[in-house]
Amino acid sequence: MKNSAVETLIGAAVVLIAAAFFFFAYQTSGKGHASGAYRVSAEFDNAEGVSVGTDVRIAGVKIGSVVGFSLNPENFQANVEMELDPKVKLTDDATAKITAEGLLGSKFVSLEQGGSETTLADGGVISNTQGAVDIWSLISQAMFASKGSGGAASDAGNAPPADGAPNTPPGSAAASFVGGGPQLMPTAPWACASRRSGKLRNRSSTRRSISGSQT
Repeated sequence: MKNSAVETLIGAAVVLIAAAFFFFAYQTSGKGHASGAYRVSAEFDNAEGVSVGTDVRIAGVKIGSVVGFSLNPENFQANVEMELDPKVKLTDDATAKITAEGLLGSKFVSLEQGGSETTLADGGVISNTQGAVDIWSLISQAMFASKGSGGAASDAGNAPPADGAPNTPPGSAAASFVGGGPQLMPTAPWACASRRSGKLRNRSSTRRSISGSQT
C-alpha cells in the first residue's frame, strides 16, 4: 500500500510538471493570448530572424510577442502580427524596427512611440517600419570595397610615365622636380670636402698677397 501511494504521488507530480511545461511553451510560442491583449500588424521589407514567438519590446522591455508571420503577395513584404500588453497604448505614428541583441544576438521587434495623441486600436497597422539589416552583407561589401581601392592604388603606382617625361625612380631627388623646375642631383660627400678645402686655400693666398703688399 505504501509503495503504491508513493508511486501515485510521483506520477501526479510528473503530470503536473509536464502540464506546466506545456502551458509555458504554449504561452511563449505566441499561440496563447494574454487577457485583454490587442493586436497590431506591420510590414517589413526584410524580416529575417523573426518568427512566431519573437519578443516585441519597448526600451528593451518585453511588452508582447509575434503571433503571426506571413508574406504579402501584393508587395512581397513580410507581414508581422504582434500581440501587445493592453497597458501599453501605441500611437498611430509609432515606429517598428527589427533589431538584434548585439552582433550575433537573437532578433526582436523594437517599438518606439511617436508624438501623436491618437492611439492604435485593436487591429491597427504600424506604417513606419524598418527591416532587419544584413550585417554579413555589409561586412562583405566593405571588404570587397577595401580590396578594390587597394588594387587601384597599386596599379596607379606601377603605371608607366607619360610621353616625354623622364623615367626616374620614385623617391629620388630628381623625381621630386620632374615636370617643372631644375633637376636636383644629389651631391657626393667628397665633393663637399674638396669645395671647403678650395675655399680655405683662396683665403690663405689672399692674406699672403695683402701682407706682401704692405711690406
